[in-house]
Amino acid sequence: MIRFLLYMMLFMWEDKITTQMKKWILEYLTLSIIAEGEAYTNDIISKLKKANLIVVEWTMYPLLSRLKSEKLLDYVWVESVQGPPRKYYKLTERWRESLKQMDSVWKQISDSVNQITK
Repeated sequence: MIRFLLYMMLFMWEDKITTQMKKWILEYLTLSIIAEGEAYTNDIISKLKKANLIVVEWTMYPLLSRLKSEKLLDYVWVESVQGPPRKYYKLTERWRESLKQMDSVWKQISDSVNQITK
């Protein structure tokens, strides 16, 4: 019974770590895309899909809303020739500095992983 409980705790811990890693990576990639210039949600999703990351709108909207509420993103409304106006997201100055730090952290993590898994 104890072995089973330990296994379940380990499984739950691994699942939590995996979820947190995916959230961080999605946030990092989303901000990297927006750093290239103002971006519409569907444009962000398309770029992620081109990189073989399966992301759907219902995943992106909460992420973008959270980043906006943390004042890391801002948006502008742009009239569309087809349908309603669209929100185009852009980075705030506050986030530009944080993105530089995330770039550095990612490079360190990537280098370490590549070094160990060769």
